[in-house]
Amino acid sequence: MKKAVLYINQFFAGIGGEEMADHAPEIREGLIGPGLALDASLKNAEVTHTIICGDNFMGSNTDVAVETIMGFLKDIEFDIFFAGPAFQAGRYGVACGTICKAVEAAFGVKTITSMHPENPGVDMFKKDTYVFPGGKSAAAMRKDTAVMAALGDKILDGETMFLAEEEGFFKRGIRHQVWLEDGRPAVDRAMEMLLKKLAGEPYETELPIPKLDRIPIAAPIVDLSKATIAVVTTGGIVPVANPDRIQSASATRWGRYDISKLDDLEGGVYKTIHAGFDPAAADADPDVIVPLDSLRVYEKEGKIGKLHDYFYSTVGTGTTEAEAARMASEMIPLLQKANVDGIILTST
Repeated sequence: MKKAVLYINQFFAGIGGEEMADHAPEIREGLIGPGLALDASLKNAEVTHTIICGDNFMGSNTDVAVETIMGFLKDIEFDIFFAGPAFQAGRYGVACGTICKAVEAAFGVKTITSMHPENPGVDMFKKDTYVFPGGKSAAAMRKDTAVMAALGDKILDGETMFLAEEEGFFKRGIRHQVWLEDGRPAVDRAMEMLLKKLAGEPYETELPIPKLDRIPIAAPIVDLSKATIAVVTTGGIVPVANPDRIQSASATRWGRYDISKLDDLEGGVYKTIHAGFDPAAADADPDVIVPLDSLRVYEKEGKIGKLHDYFYSTVGTGTTEAEAARMASEMIPLLQKANVDGIILTST
């Protein structure tokens, strides 16, 4: 029986949530959390070890985390490596992609992970490892691990060439030469596509060009000392009552809050409702996310002309690009009406 290793974060290992996100890497023998479902789905391998690392530790100490995990792996035998599933958790997705890329480079072992299409780890690592589109939450655990296991079994069977359209993983930008069953030469296929295009008929290209959402860079502000500057944050700073009921993750709401008579944001009056990081520092001093105190100094010193009377807030963790774009389209008319010249966008 072949041997598999699984990487998971502190939450799915049952160690803890955000308060344990700085958990240092460790390795355990046997099945933990998602490993149970993965092992049950695998036909050609068994999960012998589980590597655990806190999301914050991997994100803040990447080199140390990767080096430590490489040290674990050099002392054991394994034939394939899995990570996640990471669902829509951005830090977890990036961690899974990071370790998969490192393992494949160091050991030449194929790696597989899964994450929601909106997870930032997809675009970052889909060329480095097999990344399957997964569900938004752990409710999709059994399905996502089964998909990962199916490709793993094919790899362990000795198969070497996989097409993204057939297997279902995100396209990796790798092109294969294949013999078509009908044997038609390229010139005939190309002419057929051209004729269909000229006739306005549907056709499927053999060389798809990725569509990128390119946003032109805004022109620089000529004179900041005369500019009106606004603050927009995805760090979840809101009045303590959270009057707009902004969700702590996968946000679909946003709020606008009057700061025209304030010189700083006080803890106990404002807080963060963001579920993706330890809120202690932001709750104690919300200015670390929305730097009202510093901007007031700049305003008084004449470095900026005026600070906009409101700041705008939502939560970024798990929020889809579509929802983010919609919320931005709702904020922009208000900013334009107030003749805002520039926006400081803060995160976490």
